[in-house]
Amino acid sequence: QVQLAESGGGSVQAGGSLRLSCAMSGFMYRSYCMGWFRQVPGKAREGVASIASDGTTTYADSVKGRFTISKDSASTLYLQMNTLKPEDTAMYYCAAAETKGWVPPSLCIAETGYNHWGQGTQVTVSS
Repeated sequence: QVQLAESGGGSVQAGGSLRLSCAMSGFMYRSYCMGWFRQVPGKAREGVASIASDGTTTYADSVKGRFTISKDSASTLYLQMNTLKPEDTAMYYCAAAETKGWVPPSLCIAETGYNHWGQGTQVTVSS
């Protein structure tokens, strides 16, 4: 059974940094997409960053140059968030999906296709 658990959220002032972690268990696929998504109440969930099994990373335009997605060998996914802005305030979710070979980066950061999700961690950025 695949389980994902986020941690690292919290409250920070604008310009600050946070690092989110996503501990994964039971996810043993060699070909995959993993990603971070966020959602604000009343709005659709959006892709923030993704990483494919070949190491390709993709970012939403709103976070390029500020956020970095990475994964360690112990199946923990990270999202380093720097220069945070109030508009980054949201519930952040990690997700994972097995893929059948190469997937275009635009699909790897899309919510569609992800079938394993964490419970979310709240990030609040004050001005």
